[in-house]
Amino acid sequence: MILTRKALPRRTFLRGVGTTLALPLLDAMVPAMTALADTPAAPVRRLGFVYIPMGAIQKEWFPAQAGQVTKLTPILSPLTPFLDRVTIFGNMENKNAYSPGNHATANSAYLSAAKAKLTEGSDYENGTTVDQIAAQSIGKDTRLPSLELAMDLLTTVGNCDNGYACVYQNNLSWSSPTTPLPSEAHPRAVFERLFGEGGSAAEQALEMRRNASLLDWVTDDISKLRKDLGPADRARVNNYLDTVREVERRIQKAEKQTAGATAMPDFERPVGVPAAYGDHAKLMFDLQVLALQGDITRVITFQLARETSTRTYPEIGVPDAHHPTTHHANNPEKVAKVAMINQYHVSLFAYFLEKLKATQDGQGSLLDHSLVLYGSGMGNPDVHDHIDLPLVVAGGAAGRMKGARYLRYKEPEPLANLHLTLLDRVGVRVDKFADSNGKIAELVGV
Repeated sequence: MILTRKALPRRTFLRGVGTTLALPLLDAMVPAMTALADTPAAPVRRLGFVYIPMGAIQKEWFPAQAGQVTKLTPILSPLTPFLDRVTIFGNMENKNAYSPGNHATANSAYLSAAKAKLTEGSDYENGTTVDQIAAQSIGKDTRLPSLELAMDLLTTVGNCDNGYACVYQNNLSWSSPTTPLPSEAHPRAVFERLFGEGGSAAEQALEMRRNASLLDWVTDDISKLRKDLGPADRARVNNYLDTVREVERRIQKAEKQTAGATAMPDFERPVGVPAAYGDHAKLMFDLQVLALQGDITRVITFQLARETSTRTYPEIGVPDAHHPTTHHANNPEKVAKVAMINQYHVSLFAYFLEKLKATQDGQGSLLDHSLVLYGSGMGNPDVHDHIDLPLVVAGGAAGRMKGARYLRYKEPEPLANLHLTLLDRVGVRVDKFADSNGKIAELVGV
């Protein structure tokens, strides 16, 4: 490492026309005296939330016994490489999700733990979500306080579920009880939001499409930066830029494929995204890694699929629509198909964790310094309940979280208690969240 009189600022950007490229954490960003003492800079903590719809086949999700976990269940088996960073929670309940429209409120209460107002109109009301409370604290110093993503971008309005407005199913994140934050499902739009700058959204898109790559805009800054970095930092910057260019190449490829297609696009998939669901999901996860690596944001929500989704999964041998299949009535064939969908979704989450684990962040990895809650606001989809929610927390929270555990409660534990505890693990201090009645003791003492 090169020691200088003044460290490179953590908020260093490479700038070009219509482009702002944040940098990953480098040794050169650690003050010289700190580097001499071989003491790492205080790691940044990051918080993420991934939503899956319509619960899970619980008998294939939860381990047989609570306590230390050495082997994961079939659905969770893709998480095996990260077992030491995974905690499973059992008998968690979200009481405020029970309603005549259990799909709508499963989604709306997942991050709010609040009772959604029954309305088909624009007078909707939910609750401020946990991600936005985190964003007010750990997101205040980043360019984007939070990032809201989805796989299905719908503009449906009115009644979507037994008198509940579509807004409850379309949005995970709410910055206030009356302000839902729309999610973005188009990879190009997300890419431009992360790296574009100046002018309107349309002007940014036009400027960026004039070039083969946004990296071409910042060539001069890249050259100047490399001259002032040591070998290790140069390698980190090169790897980061290679990742940015690869993600952009995949977006451009998807756009070209869409432009040349003659068939009508999937209703639930925005134009310009990869044709295959799995490719789209992985690209969206890659964008999240870039956003965290460049410290563009520290708080992300991602709706991996939407409640009442009729998406089919022929790529894993399930050509049946997801939602109708979850009404399985204990039919073994349907149960098996839902479990396959559950496992497939988990495998995509595992892809994300692998990317986080492989991305260096200071003297650890992004996975070491992050916490991500993965799960659903519904328990057993066949009966539309909201107890025994399928929930997994992955990550190290900068040394404040240990894994390979299954915590199961004798009495139903409010989901809000988990949210309150996750906030605590990333350094956000609040006394109460929604209907919480305390923090989870097994996690606070870590």
